[in-house]
Amino acid sequence: MKPLHSWHPDNEVIENSNIHRMMLENGFSDYPEFWKWSATDKPEFWRQTLSNLGIRFERKYDKILDLSSGEEHAKWIPGARLNIVDSCFQNADDTTSVVYQEENGTLQRISQKQLLKQVNRLANSLILEGLRPGDRIAIDMPMTLEAVCIYLGAIKAGIAVATIADSFTPNEIAVRLRITKPKLLFTQDLLHRAGKTLPLYAKVLEAQPPKTIVIRTSQEGPELREGDRYFSDFQVANDEFESHICDPQEAITILFSSGTTGEPKAIPWNHITPVKGASDGYYHHDIHANDVVCWPTNLGWMMGPWLIFAALINKATIALYYGAPMGEGFGRFVQDARVTMLGVVPSIVRQWKITGCNEAFDWSGIKCFSSTGEASNPEEMTYLMKLAGNKPVIEYCGGTEIGGGYVTSTVVQTNIPSTFSSQALGGEFVLLDENEQPADAGEMFLIPPIPGLSSELLNRDHHEVYFKGNPRYRGIQLRRHGDELIRLENGYYRAQGRSDDAMNLGGIKVSSVQIEEVINKLEFVKESAAIAVSPEEGGPSVLVIYAVCLPSNETAENKLRLTQSIVKKRLNPLFKVHELIEIDKLPRTASGKVMRRELRKSHEKQN
Repeated sequence: MKPLHSWHPDNEVIENSNIHRMMLENGFSDYPEFWKWSATDKPEFWRQTLSNLGIRFERKYDKILDLSSGEEHAKWIPGARLNIVDSCFQNADDTTSVVYQEENGTLQRISQKQLLKQVNRLANSLILEGLRPGDRIAIDMPMTLEAVCIYLGAIKAGIAVATIADSFTPNEIAVRLRITKPKLLFTQDLLHRAGKTLPLYAKVLEAQPPKTIVIRTSQEGPELREGDRYFSDFQVANDEFESHICDPQEAITILFSSGTTGEPKAIPWNHITPVKGASDGYYHHDIHANDVVCWPTNLGWMMGPWLIFAALINKATIALYYGAPMGEGFGRFVQDARVTMLGVVPSIVRQWKITGCNEAFDWSGIKCFSSTGEASNPEEMTYLMKLAGNKPVIEYCGGTEIGGGYVTSTVVQTNIPSTFSSQALGGEFVLLDENEQPADAGEMFLIPPIPGLSSELLNRDHHEVYFKGNPRYRGIQLRRHGDELIRLENGYYRAQGRSDDAMNLGGIKVSSVQIEEVINKLEFVKESAAIAVSPEEGGPSVLVIYAVCLPSNETAENKLRLTQSIVKKRLNPLFKVHELIEIDKLPRTASGKVMRRELRKSHEKQN
């Protein structure tokens, strides 16, 4: 696909970039050589990165990397003692840490000193409630100032946070609560988006949560369940708190990511994981002190915690808009907050392009965009670049189990829409073809070790999921991830979708099995197969359902409507069924496994 547009960095952009400074310090003038060094001398690269990020230690590490138990069980910064939240408060007290705005509200700012006090109050409140280091809480609410304070306050107190997206159905919430067993849950009474008011607390109650603390957003809040409390009655006034200092391997967050089975994988992040995200922010997104970083997201997705750590560790401001990012309200917020780095999911950009809602605003303060969550469309990314007067889009692909990206872009290279210009600094991967040989197109395998890579799963065998049966490369057993890429003639990369039975729908990762389990509950469905199909012109995948149907009086139109309804109700209201195709039988292997790849190929041929 021929690129519609490209961006070339000028000398000023290059010379002011964090990458350029690091290259100069290490005697590199060529970026590819610099990346190669970062991947081959990982201990030195990450030692310097810890210094660049100003990571605070109560006790410094004995060494950067311990491989005595092999690459799969690599230990980063062994011997260190720290709490990663301490590294989020390195700027001056009076600098702005968070700028936020409610829908139809006015811009609000909170300084680093004010944020630290609120985080400390939250930590004290949790301890007063009887929680102790090693316990867990859950957060199911939108990305607000309160959510940031609860998240950081819990981690500062040594309490891990299970994060749940506010869009999830009661069934999906219940699954995540069952896996993580939190002692306390934080939520909001109502959601206010795009002029609509949706009951969040009532939805959470259907999942039978533990004791729940509710942030009130309306004068007439709902009647609370016995034992539940409003946030204003929970928070204590003590704003001094001594951080829980611990081993870097101690869990701070539990996020969820779908694989090829029905139940989502519960992935713990530890105190090292944010270093990976913050380093991607520092190098690839070129975040500097007092920049303003905005990424419409939620703590239930990895980009929520990523945003907090990548911004605050780099001494930047987090920009939070409480409403939907689809209209003029968000565009005006980006303008007024003077956002310098704006992250997107491609589906949002498509809506902006259709409506033209942001074309009247001054986005000239933006230095770069970033795009993640699903494959982007070159035409739409070109449109995005022009909204800020021709600024680059840092394509960013990674995963919850990585803590950041494995392939991305930089501001020191030519930027071509919908392509990745570089493997992420400090890490490396290889593409293997169907014969498990290195190739320019194929499945992507990570070459461990890389900081941020998960080392355990709460509800699955980690080795079996990521390592079992994988080939070796340069003597190292490779780590499975599930993405397919192609390396282009210019050395850049383009995403080719998933190699397994997981899919990205609107930036949300979900497994085929999860969708099929829900659709198979329909009375007219005997069995089904869910696949993600990439549009011919590129861009986000769409959901297509193949179904073997039982005799029924339902019309094809009604079958599609019922299928859409159950997916929205049982899984996520953001998921849209693009097409329902009736089929006599599903293609299967000799062992009975559904061959979804054959269905994808068949759909491509027919379209």
